[in-house]
Amino acid sequence: MKLKLAIQKSGRLSDDSIKLLKDCGIDLHNVKDRLKTEADNFPLEVFFLRDDDIPQYVEDGVADIGFVGENVVYEKNKKNEVVEKLGFGKCRLSIGIQRNENYINASYLNNKKIATSYPVIVEKFLKQNNITAEIHEISGSVEIAPGIGLANAICDLVSSGSTLFMNGLKEVETILQSQAVLIKNKHLNEPQQQLLNKLLFRIQSVKKAKNNKYILLNAPNNKLKEIIALLPGMKSPTVLPLATEGWSSVHSVLNENEFWDIIEQLKAHGAEGILVVPIEKMII
Repeated sequence: MKLKLAIQKSGRLSDDSIKLLKDCGIDLHNVKDRLKTEADNFPLEVFFLRDDDIPQYVEDGVADIGFVGENVVYEKNKKNEVVEKLGFGKCRLSIGIQRNENYINASYLNNKKIATSYPVIVEKFLKQNNITAEIHEISGSVEIAPGIGLANAICDLVSSGSTLFMNGLKEVETILQSQAVLIKNKHLNEPQQQLLNKLLFRIQSVKKAKNNKYILLNAPNNKLKEIIALLPGMKSPTVLPLATEGWSSVHSVLNENEFWDIIEQLKAHGAEGILVVPIEKMII
């Protein structure tokens, strides 16, 4: 029994999908210019497909699971289940208009023409906001539409916003925050689900490691109570006596979102020699 995984053949999610599998300890051989390959050390078969096709392949059971952008999942609207957000491929699906236009709220779009590659998501957004607009579905080069008079606005994926700027547009409304997700066929059998659970365990361990840092510091013993209170760790910090009397070494784990604020507080309480190192895997 092998778990069948569909990932993007090329594009913004392809390399990160392969890297995630590698970080999970799964070795794929000969992935270049292949449509299918197998892992050497995990019961996994990988298909390399167009991202737009992945939800259909998973729904049909040709693939058991897939790595694909949320934007594609919601646009294709297939009968799949989103199991896990993968933490890479982050972007947003946004409305863009010409820079000289005045935009106050979504009502601007009433009776306008919108060019997009995501008509399903845009139509849902318009209905939610009671807006009547004409949707022009375009498969590529959406940003050019306002400049050639095809549309008043566009809806497309945005990362930095530089493409909008170069085409004389500005971003005015975000309608979807997107990242790569793991989807599954809703009818996996028990052996397939067990394999998926094993893969999920590895993925979640890698994600936790990326979001946390291992911290080591030297602390004066008379400030240990205050310093330990700032460092909850996985259960509690490890405290070891130093050769220098009156000092201890404190080891703990910090969430990256809290990192800089806590570092400043540690220094204020007398912590010295603070070392911060990345964590490769984190099993809780």
